Amino acid sequence: MTALTLSNLSAATVPADAVVIGVAKGESGPVLAAGSTPAAAVDAATGGTLAATLKTLGAKGGENEVTRIASPDGVAAPLVLAVGLGAVPDKGGAFDPETLRRAAGAAARALAGSAHAAFALPVADVAAVAAVSEGALLGAYAFTAFRGREFDGADSAPLSQVTVLDEGAADDAHTRAAQRALVLAEEVGRARDLVNTPPNALTPAVFADTVTATAPGFGVDVEVWDEEALAEGGFGGLLGVGQGSGAPPRLVRVAYRAPAATTTLALVGKGITYDSGGISLKPAGHNETMKCDMGGAATVYAAVLAAARLGLAVNVTGWLALAENMPSGTATRPGDVLTMYGGKTVEVLNTDAEGRLVLGDALVKACEENPDALVDVATLTGAMVVALGERTIGVLGTDAFRDLVHETAAEVGEESWPMPMPAELAEGLKSPVADLQNVGPRLGGGLFAGHFLREFVPADLRWAHLDIAGPAYNGGSPHGYTPKGGTGVAIRTLLRLAERAADGDLG
Repeated sequence: MTALTLSNLSAATVPADAVVIGVAKGESGPVLAAGSTPAAAVDAATGGTLAATLKTLGAKGGENEVTRIASPDGVAAPLVLAVGLGAVPDKGGAFDPETLRRAAGAAARALAGSAHAAFALPVADVAAVAAVSEGALLGAYAFTAFRGREFDGADSAPLSQVTVLDEGAADDAHTRAAQRALVLAEEVGRARDLVNTPPNALTPAVFADTVTATAPGFGVDVEVWDEEALAEGGFGGLLGVGQGSGAPPRLVRVAYRAPAATTTLALVGKGITYDSGGISLKPAGHNETMKCDMGGAATVYAAVLAAARLGLAVNVTGWLALAENMPSGTATRPGDVLTMYGGKTVEVLNTDAEGRLVLGDALVKACEENPDALVDVATLTGAMVVALGERTIGVLGTDAFRDLVHETAAEVGEESWPMPMPAELAEGLKSPVADLQNVGPRLGGGLFAGHFLREFVPADLRWAHLDIAGPAYNGGSPHGYTPKGGTGVAIRTLLRLAERAADGDLG
């Protein structure tokens, strides 16, 4: 993992392979971003001609635009990398933290193959220090676990060291912000690694074993229900989804308990380690990335570890509902009825609507512990991707808490949108042979899924459902601090929500 340090050195003297400076989009070309005294030394070394040089090279200062120049005499690092921050803030204001985060990520990605980069972006306050630190670390990510022995990754290896140039480097608040950023980035990296791992190497049992081997080292308790325990406990959703696979399901509970904490936040994650669609087989072209269907469980696990590592004054419990959805002679058939944990029966009309089945079991189990708030996270519906695109989380749930989660996501720079749960869609839950059916009308499918999950949550509990089907996996080109593949989306939101819970701020 990339190391992080803060330094009050000048960008001209810091010993690094590259110095990153910010440029904004001025009226007649790029202008040096105001607010970074360390970066001003680089401009001084050019005799004040740095902006003109960048303009000659075609730079405009647009967001995440990257331009390289050889360092002038007087700058220790051999390379200066200018990254665009977009428009100059109005009335001399500061750049938005998410702008800084994305710019730092773009710069870190561009510097793959370098060992050490110093980031001289504007860090006028603690929020900016955190944003630049997070962006640089999140951008410095690569998944190479399954590369062959002949792979030479020297030219694409991520940065091994990031230094954020900060005049307030000695300030305790800045140090804490950097440490939080490091923990957060490491846990996002953990979730990305899990999502990127091929499904033959990450079955439900292997996922559970990985958690069992790792979590106790961070003071997190682990409990695992194997297929026999699930059958004895009546977890019909998990067993029904997993019964077509030779890799049986698991339910994993991870719990961080803070001394004297009075608030408990419960998190539930969908963990379909591979989703073929079951008997309702997915069409060609829709199977290749279905290793990402356990992204909700990876997010929940990483969020619990982050809360534990930061010692938050809140209890955080995660439930990982793990199964593999495969077609076989033993698979659940369309028309079968499953008895869920807690006793409700569900007619399965579409075996590719399996995530809500494993979540239903885990939601009921999580609610038995009477948490103060509950959030489930899932790559649940293609309908949400149609509605919101590939970068935005859909948020459903009890109105006030749904809105609080949406506000929390905005605070940390994750795109989300609060979605309604129209009452008429609940009519689609009615089955002629069971308590519920797992699919309803085609239109509004993501909202119907929310109604289905609501059936497994007490009416008086703060609850939110995060549908991350779009942003959990980036099948396109990298952008900002987001790599190709697993993204680790929603971990920042859940961690900030846990911090709010620690402060008694859940609404």
